[in-house]
Parts: sequence; structure tokens; C-alpha cells
Amino acid sequence: MDFISVYIREQKRYTKKELLTMFRFNDEEIEKFIRELKSYGILKAVKNDPKQKNLTELYDEDIEITDDTLANDELLYVFTFVGVITFGNRVLKCYPKYITAEEPYDEVKQVLKVLNKYSASEQMVKMFNGAENKGSFNLLSVILYLIQDYHENGVYSNSEDIVEINGEGNILWNQTISDGFAIINENRPYYVELFTQHSIDDEYDYFTRLHKTILTACSNQLDTAGLLGLFEYDALELSEETLEDFGETDYILYRIQSELNVQFNTRRQLLLKSIYAYIAQKRTLLDHSCVSLFGTTSFNLVWEKVCAAVFDNKLDVALGRLKLPVPLKDGYKKAIKLIDVIEKPKWSAKNHEGEVFAKEAQDTLIPDLIGLYTAGGKSKFIIFDAKYYCLQLEEDKPLRGQPGIESITKQYLYQLAYQEFIDDHQFDIVKNCFLLPTEEDVVINKGTASLGILSKMNLEPIQVRLLPARRLYDCYLSQKFFNIDYLELD
Repeated sequence: MDFISVYIREQKRYTKKELLTMFRFNDEEIEKFIRELKSYGILKAVKNDPKQKNLTELYDEDIEITDDTLANDELLYVFTFVGVITFGNRVLKCYPKYITAEEPYDEVKQVLKVLNKYSASEQMVKMFNGAENKGSFNLLSVILYLIQDYHENGVYSNSEDIVEINGEGNILWNQTISDGFAIINENRPYYVELFTQHSIDDEYDYFTRLHKTILTACSNQLDTAGLLGLFEYDALELSEETLEDFGETDYILYRIQSELNVQFNTRRQLLLKSIYAYIAQKRTLLDHSCVSLFGTTSFNLVWEKVCAAVFDNKLDVALGRLKLPVPLKDGYKKAIKLIDVIEKPKWSAKNHEGEVFAKEAQDTLIPDLIGLYTAGGKSKFIIFDAKYYCLQLEEDKPLRGQPGIESITKQYLYQLAYQEFIDDHQFDIVKNCFLLPTEEDVVINKGTASLGILSKMNLEPIQVRLLPARRLYDCYLSQKFFNIDYLELD
């Protein structure tokens, strides 16, 4: 059975008729498809009206909780996911909403690499969709983990210790002294033969062979689904064996469980558990009962992470390590972080004796990122807010896709929260800036956002910049910084 591969734009509105045509579903298949994807929170339904067709954002109040068997033209369907989804022989390549191309192959490849790096810090395999061991098996995630792990660590191996005479390994002095022949010279022994030990990998080990067989099968599945190139993997042909060569399924699982009981290396344990799940589930990407995912329904968090990395976020840096225009002033502890400078709300009341007591809240304002820079002899304190929006700000078009009023007010409050620190350390320039993604290759000055009642407090308007997402992703993947001068903040 051939795979049907389709590009899906995040947040775009699709009719049921369009989905039927794109995926070549029949009426029964489309209903199951919609139910399954809605159950994972990656597909939403909204009313089919002219207002919805032009939107690039999805708000809670727009979502319809209704019968999905309604007529084709009564609802629109919105994918809130970036990444790859497999549903039987259907492959959905979901790309970020700011990309307008219909088949952005290169852009999707780069986004997948960004997603892979972003999720790597979790150090876990998402074997199940939803709660661990309660949702459906996530085959795609397991396959990608196994192949990525192989590229980073190689094939699973068990070592065998070999004892040799005059070998290149470590000298076994106890055995050399007890079993070797020594020549005595001036009361000092000299051993002609030294017993040495070194380890070799057993290429015929059961688990080494099993791992190679699983890797070859995983690679073949990705290749058949047309995903091998998208994830930038080469085909793996490590074994000609099949799972049947290793015994019945129950026996293979028993052997893996026994190996887990004697392995204490974290990587080996995780690898064995992944292989166990792969075999136990008996699934392929072609199974219609198997929805597999690699990606996120919260790409806004990925955008925030990328911006924080490429603009050298200082929020979590201790004050004593910051390069300030003047030495750290008295009253500021070197060990606290820049984020801790922001004051926390205090609540007070009277107790039964009429005495006032106070409590400090744990939560407070948290900016996305703070940048501290020096250029042209001027020190700059810049408060950035990474906003994942598709802003329409054109003279002949209605304003659309802009951050809400709460984003503007919070951005002003961030500056007020840091104003004393800024004044105490004599920063020359203070700027506020929204950072939005664009598919263009250059930074676009998109103007400003302001609120009159707060501007009266001598707070400058918030700068708005559209950033070339591809260039930022390149910096993120190569661990480089993006030149702040490109933003040309006024």
C-alpha cells in the first residue's frame, strides 16, 4: 500500500471536503480521522464563516464542541500542530503558520531539526500519545529515537574480557606475579611475560544482532513512508535477519527483560525498553489503528526557546556574572539571578489579634528574555518578547494577528519592574521589542505598539520586528548568536 503524503499548514482552515480530497478518504475514514486527531488535541473545529477563513490564530472561544458528522460545509478544521503525523498510510507534514509556500520541503526539514534539538533536553522517549502507558503507542517517536540513538552511540554491544600475554591492554599484576616467570636482578623482579586484559565487542551477541535487525526495519519503514530524507537520515542496511530469527515474540521479550535486569547504564536501559516496546506493540506505520506523532501543539514555546538562545538570554544568569556598565551596586546579591530582581506581589491582612501580617506570592512577572549589549560605547538593556503571531499591519488592510492587550501591558510592566535596576547601573539605552517570525530572509521593521495611558509614564513604544526564522534556526542549531544590530532598534 502506497503512502499518501500531504503538507498541512498550521492554523489554516480546511473544510471536510478538502480533507476528503487531500487524503483520498471515504466518508467512514474521514470521520475516524477527525475523531482520532481531535482526541489528541491536534485538530480543532470552528464555524464555517467568512471571518474564520481569514484568521491565522485560534482562540478558545472559536472552538466548536459539536457533532463532527455535520454536513461538509458547516465546519472548518484547524490543525494546531507542527511536525509529522502518520495515520495509517497517510502522512501529514505540518509546517508553521508563518510559512505560505504550499510544499515547503526544505523549511520542514529545518523545523524538524529544531524540534529534535528542542525536545532532546527532555531525555526521554515519548512512547505513548498522552499519559505514559495510557495513550496509544507512538511508533514514529520510538523509530526516530532508535535511529537517532544509533547515530549518536552506535550499535548495542556487550563486551568480552580477553586475557593475553604481552598484549596492549591493562596489566593484570596479580596474575602476572602468581603465574608468570620473573628474573631477579639486584633483588628486583623483572617479568618477561605480562598478563594483560582488554575488552572486545561481541559482534555475534544476541542483542547486538537484534538491535541491527530493528534498526534496519525502522529505516525501511521511514523510507517507505517517504520520511527518511525529511529527517535527513541515510538508509540503514545493518542486517538481513528478521525478528523470526530470534525466536517467538514472548521469548525475545523475555530475553530483553533479563538483559534489563543486569544493565545499569541509563542509555542501555532506555534503548532496551524502546526495543521492547517496538517488538511488543507489533505495529507498523501502515496500521490504521496507529496514530504516531513527532512534533508539538505548542510551537510558540519552541519560538521562545530559539529566540532566547540566539539573543543570549540573561534572565537566568547570576548578577555577579553579568557585564554591567558599572560595578554591581550595594543591595544586590551577586548570587541572585536577573529574573529574581523583579518584585513579587505581597499580600497582607490582619490576624485575630488585629495585627497585620504579610505573605509574598511565588509567581510574578516573567519576561521571555533580556539582552544586555554594548555597542558604540553605549550599554543597552533590551526586553524582548517572542510572539508567535502572523501580524497583518498594512495601510490598506485591517489590523489582524497582533498580540493582545495583555501582551502590551505586560511588556511595559517589565520595563517598570527593572527600572530601578537599570537606573542604578547606568544603562544608556532601554528598549522593548516584540519578536515575530517571518519566512523572509531579512529583518523587517514592522513599526511599534503602544498604549497611551502607559506612554505618559515616559515609556517608549514597543518596537516590532519580524525575524527571518530560517536564519534564527541556523543560529540555534549551530549554537551561534544572532547579531542584535540587524534589528536596528530605534
